[in-house]
Amino acid sequence: MATAKKSGRRKGRATTIDEVATLANVSPMTVSRVINGNGNVRDTTRERVMQAVEKLGYTPNLAASSLAAAKTARIALIYTNPSAAYLRELLVGALRGTAQTAVQLVIEAWDDLSAEGKRSSARTLAKSVAGVILPPPLCESKTVVTELVNAGIPVVSIASGWSSEAISRVRIDDFRAGKEITEQLIAQGHTRIGHIKGHPNLSASARRFEGFQAALDEAGLKLDKTLVQQGYFTYRSGLEAAEKLLARKRPPSAIFAANDDMAAAVVSVAHRQGLDVPGDLSVVGFDDTSAATTVWPELTTVHQPIASMAESAIDILMRNIGRKDNEVRTVVDHVVGHTLVKRDSVAKPRAAGKRSADD
Repeated sequence: MATAKKSGRRKGRATTIDEVATLANVSPMTVSRVINGNGNVRDTTRERVMQAVEKLGYTPNLAASSLAAAKTARIALIYTNPSAAYLRELLVGALRGTAQTAVQLVIEAWDDLSAEGKRSSARTLAKSVAGVILPPPLCESKTVVTELVNAGIPVVSIASGWSSEAISRVRIDDFRAGKEITEQLIAQGHTRIGHIKGHPNLSASARRFEGFQAALDEAGLKLDKTLVQQGYFTYRSGLEAAEKLLARKRPPSAIFAANDDMAAAVVSVAHRQGLDVPGDLSVVGFDDTSAATTVWPELTTVHQPIASMAESAIDILMRNIGRKDNEVRTVVDHVVGHTLVKRDSVAKPRAAGKRSADD
């Protein structure tokens, strides 16, 4: 998806909050509320503001105290994410955000650590950093979060549906996004739709599946549990799930995979079986990472602004790090907008033949 350009702007001049407010047709105070993740803002207003932010390339200015703190602050980004495409977007945003504040970014991989190993590493990390960003799946590790919070370290989770009063989070509405992309398939005439779930330990997976179910229910379509397979957000798990779905006597005419890696795997299995995508099988993914555009045909998917979410997480951390000891830290739930990206992996189901939607 094309990145918004700052067209028509004088080189070197930063966008102001007033310009964002004018474009979104709201007050600067409303823009501030949206950016800081404060409540009492309508979803439609929030989306309008975020669209203006993206179009103008607006980056909030940190308070002077935050900038002073950034001279010595170290922020850690800890990951165990199996998706290289997702991690790439995450790192781009984190590096972009820290470059603007001169903060030092510490990146650690905890892939092979046991629960006790993560607990010990969190304790050690808390002694050397001023804030921590936790992407999936660590964002929902109560062990890690508890250790960091108990140590007084501000934490921001990314893409988590798990609500906590102790840490801030930056996320999209996974339920709504899952519902919208399923509705896109239904609108094309698909009535037999398969779903490959994301990792069972992540609430975002559950929200996407719930959105899938809600779309079917509203369309008067009964959920066929035999068309639901468990995935783990990995390409290999997508291969295994797709093979099971397409081996059924009555296979689906469309499959919604909970991320792009698994959706790309579905396309691979379909091609191996001699099926045309989207002629015989429509496929949709989620996230809009590079995996969505490195397969043929390119995937219809949900654009989750991962890089921008990482930038927002940096900003939230810096606002808290810059506070004085006697000031209360702010915990925010920052919901950013998502976009349905339509490409070439979806078509109407065949009326008859080898892969029929209503056979």
